[in-house]
Amino acid sequence: MRTIAELPHPKFKITIFSMNQKYIIKFEQSGLEQSYKINEMDILNGVDGVFELLDDDFYKQIESTFENMRTAFKEAYERYE
Repeated sequence: MRTIAELPHPKFKITIFSMNQKYIIKFEQSGLEQSYKINEMDILNGVDGVFELLDDDFYKQIESTFENMRTAFKEAYERYE
């Protein structure tokens, strides 16, 4: 797996990897992570096409998913205690 880009964002870390003819977009926030795999053949303009995919609406969904993940983990941890 090869890192091909890191994108600045105020709420999470974004890293784009290339592996086995796929782009892997990884979002990290406070110990949680989300990864999305896309076939390189499905994206026009190489990594620039990946940048185009990452718009504000997608970022809002990423943030919402992180909130849901955090809530689910917190609730599971409280049941564990």
